[in-house]
Amino acid sequence: MRLSFVDPGALRHEFALEECTTTPDNLGGHTESWVELATLFARVEPVTVQSVFGADQSLETVTHRVTMRWRTGLKSGMRLRRNQRILDIITVHDPDETQRYLVCRAREQGA
Repeated sequence: MRLSFVDPGALRHEFALEECTTTPDNLGGHTESWVELATLFARVEPVTVQSVFGADQSLETVTHRVTMRWRTGLKSGMRLRRNQRILDIITVHDPDETQRYLVCRAREQGA
């Protein structure tokens, strides 16, 4: 995928970039909480939609391609949040290795 030019107007979705932190709970377990690291703008494109039915329920999964300006420290396991919409980052890569843009594959929670 070549990203020689990305229209800046396409990066119009504002997200909070969050990272999970764990705190021991003194009972042998831990508590997870999400910390906001930054606000960024991205282009979001749906890629696949799956519907799996089992145990009397339907599980919907939507994956997206998320394109944003290049930044250090972005990695899988983080997430993007916009109000109640949450995108879990699965993969991160620099498509043309120029440190201009990053493309993430993300899975939407509760889709």
